[in-house]
Amino acid sequence: MDLRILEDTPPWEWPNSTDRELLEILRNNAADGADRLLAARFAGNSVVVNDELSDALLSILCNGSESVELRATAAISFGPVLEETDLEYLVEAEDLPIREETFRRIQTTLHELHEDDGVPKEVRRRVLEASVRAPEAWHKSAVGDAFNSDEEDWKLTAVFCMRFIRGFDEAIVESLSSSNPDIHYEAVRAAGTWEVDDAWPHVSALLTAENTDKDLLLAAIEAAAQIRPEEAPEILGDLLESDDEDIVEAADEAIFMAENLGDYDEEEEDEEEDEEEDF
Repeated sequence: MDLRILEDTPPWEWPNSTDRELLEILRNNAADGADRLLAARFAGNSVVVNDELSDALLSILCNGSESVELRATAAISFGPVLEETDLEYLVEAEDLPIREETFRRIQTTLHELHEDDGVPKEVRRRVLEASVRAPEAWHKSAVGDAFNSDEEDWKLTAVFCMRFIRGFDEAIVESLSSSNPDIHYEAVRAAGTWEVDDAWPHVSALLTAENTDKDLLLAAIEAAAQIRPEEAPEILGDLLESDDEDIVEAADEAIFMAENLGDYDEEEEDEEEDEEEDF
């Protein structure tokens, strides 16, 4: 199989044999290096990931003789399946792509690798970024340590992780002023996730500025609807006139989301008032 074909094919249209093909390539140390990188990246897709592929990725991740790039790719591939399993395994365990035993083994291994200073930094960063998709008690201190690091790449990892770990509102707001565009972008996304109200002036300014980078603008559009759903539709309305279809679509979706969130908040307030009257 030419794995490059998969890059241009929607995952739901991948051949039924894709998981077996990926597994064969991952297990073959003599396979082409570029193919193994692609296989590691694709193996985490929800369409194909399973216990065997997860074990193959873990084997690569723990093997110090493998390249740093391949180990880092194997680590980050665990992110989606960890998030899916963490969210759902207690409800519909039979529908999950991996067993709970595999899920726990992945979590334990990622924690151990992150704590091992002998593991290459790039691998440890990707381990942290993947593992926070299924938050555990150790993550908050790990993310805090990464943010307080003097190394910019660790700060980037930390701010990315703040989308998944609660309790970093001040750090998120601080990161909005970063001169590093990647950190800035991740801070906007994290501000939206946790509805950080102190981030509103910055996010709203991004929506009205003429020179906001497109990816950053798209992140700000989504964040606006989450932070202040009652104000977002008005400020997002002008973006519906954009010549860029992606921006128009994002603004339209954000307005819809904001209006629904606003209705939900009103219903909650009404219920609280009714409870107070009953009391």
